[in-house]
Amino acid sequence: MKWFIALSLILYAVAGPLQQVQADNSKAPDFGPLASLVGEWQGKDPEGKPMTASYQWTGGGTSLVETMMKAEKPVMMTMYHADKGSLMLTHYCKLGNQPRMRATMPESAAKRLAFNFVDITNLAQPTDPHMHKVSFTFQDQDHFTQEWTLSKDGTEVPHRFEFTRAK
Repeated sequence: MKWFIALSLILYAVAGPLQQVQADNSKAPDFGPLASLVGEWQGKDPEGKPMTASYQWTGGGTSLVETMMKAEKPVMMTMYHADKGSLMLTHYCKLGNQPRMRATMPESAAKRLAFNFVDITNLAQPTDPHMHKVSFTFQDQDHFTQEWTLSKDGTEVPHRFEFTRAK
């Protein structure tokens, strides 16, 4: 019986670190053209006013953080991550709600990526204003466009943002 306990302790001591190594070696998902956005961007909002966007990896490369800033406006963040063969986002909006959207997992060379509404938190009524869709158009490594669609009282209103990589 003592040998069984000793063997169990040895196996436990060896298996624990091996499980940690296996977890640390897991491969980060392929975010397609979104991965090319890592860095700093300068842009214009729908009214032509300047704004910035920043993209950074977090969670060991498993999530992409987008931070959008405009002068004298609240900062907005969007988190992108893989989920069951697709990409998901959660947008932390200045409207005070958090829509979640899903897109088909893109190929790296994709020129367009469209996210569609899945659900939302902190929305009193479905007709209250909230972002309902967003699409990315990738012109080249230094230029992309986002088109967010605001849903309000059942009407969709597009908001187009154009970005150039900061050099």
